[in-house]
Amino acid sequence: MHKAYIALGSNLGDKEKNIKKALSLIEKKYIILKTSSFYKTEPVGFLNQDWFLNCVVKIKTNLKPLKLLEFLKNIEKKLKRIKTFKNGPRIIDLDILFYEDKIISEKKLTIPHPEIHKRLFVLEPMCEIEKDFVHPILQKTILALKNELS
Repeated sequence: MHKAYIALGSNLGDKEKNIKKALSLIEKKYIILKTSSFYKTEPVGFLNQDWFLNCVVKIKTNLKPLKLLEFLKNIEKKLKRIKTFKNGPRIIDLDILFYEDKIISEKKLTIPHPEIHKRLFVLEPMCEIEKDFVHPILQKTILALKNELS
């Protein structure tokens, strides 16, 4: 079994319900080891939209990274996510942040997520559940990355 960290976010409809539904769909298939609190955060990029609700979970999975991505995209489809534009509003967004300490750079998937060190809305909840996790490329803990950004 492998450990992965997933970011969840929503800024349309009942945000908390959207995230809880996504969590329940993840939990039906895999073990959720840790879940952060929910954080209300400002949008990034496109600012003319509602604030987001975000959290991070640590899961145990037997899926390889691309299959995990496919599984998460299927959850987004089940929850009726509609692709609009980059950084646009969304009912649910599921991103693989880390997959153990693997570094993956493929057309469909980059792990670690390339924007982690720039996103307080990811670092805060990630820090809550795993502050000593070391970013495999930057070689800094999540807490150090968060402190640098704050």
